[in-house]
Amino acid sequence: MELVIGNKNYSSWSLRGWLMLEAFDLPFKEVQLKLFTDEFYQQLAQYNAASKVPVLVDGDVVVWDSLAICEYINERHLDGKGWPADPALRAQARAIANEMHSGFMGLRAEMPMNCRARRTVEPSAQALADIQRVDQLWSGLREQHGNQGDWLFGEFSIVDVMFAPVALRFMTYGIELSPPAQAYAEALRQHPAMQTWLADALLETEIVEEDEAGEPA
Repeated sequence: MELVIGNKNYSSWSLRGWLMLEAFDLPFKEVQLKLFTDEFYQQLAQYNAASKVPVLVDGDVVVWDSLAICEYINERHLDGKGWPADPALRAQARAIANEMHSGFMGLRAEMPMNCRARRTVEPSAQALADIQRVDQLWSGLREQHGNQGDWLFGEFSIVDVMFAPVALRFMTYGIELSPPAQAYAEALRQHPAMQTWLADALLETEIVEEDEAGEPA
């Protein structure tokens, strides 16, 4: 398999596709493009017309969009182990992953992923509501499933992949969370695959001005 991604410091959607492969120990070739350059758009055009990362190439199959990539990997290479085994929990996990995929627009817009930075922002009411909702989800799920493992549904799953960039955003902007949510965010950041991603992100030197939100902390 081949995964096309953008800058590790900034590209939250790339992280999701990459983490799905790395955390589940699947072999793949990483192709990294610099975001928003001429080369970025020219090379992406070889894969699909959406001109967005990540893109997964698996033989003759080309999949774009992080959640679609996660679903494909789960079906094709994990025999369904990317979601909870219980049907009711699986439905709940899918609903929460899709909520992350399509929502939290205030948080996304005002706190872009920027792994190597420590910055301050003044969150809007919408962003604060998003943060509160994330905290509610994380703390509630950890209370329900904490005796089964470190992750939102006990074992590591696609829903953890979807929230991984949020844990990095909260680190960058110094967001305070409830103790259970904070513990979960730290567990995500300490995942071996996440540590590898962060180490690579810290080596990058490119600046994407639109993602340098707020002021230095």
